Amino acid sequence: MSFLPSLKTITGSYQRILGSIVPQNVSVRFASKKAGTSTRNQGKGNAKPKHRGWKRQDGSTVTSGTLLALQRTPRFHPGLNVGFGRNGTLWAMQSGKVVITCEKTDLNWNHSWVQKAYAGREGQTIYKKYFNVIPQKQHQNFRLVEEV
Repeated sequence: MSFLPSLKTITGSYQRILGSIVPQNVSVRFASKKAGTSTRNQGKGNAKPKHRGWKRQDGSTVTSGTLLALQRTPRFHPGLNVGFGRNGTLWAMQSGKVVITCEKTDLNWNHSWVQKAYAGREGQTIYKKYFNVIPQKQHQNFRLVEEV
């Protein structure tokens, strides 16, 4: 014996419900597909995200070559042991610990990126975030070879 109602009871209950609204000789069609938007109406939902921004936080340990930040404009600047790629990528040049500081910038006004990003701010003091990589402590296993 099944706990589910039989098919006859389900259709009978629909007929009782719809019988008061719709006459008996009219057939009722139920939706065969879900209602939704058209595929042409998606907007930018199908665009590939770029995933820009910070890749490593302050205090994280990185190896050499690790990406620290991706950017289109110079929001973040390279500090100690950090390289600056042609597309604005900041990457670690040595293994160590990431330290992010806010410092007064000394910009190269001849650089095209600086001219685009900071046009009209030549005389102002500008503070920016700097990514630094502090190298791990080196070993102290040195041996005296020769004394001068």
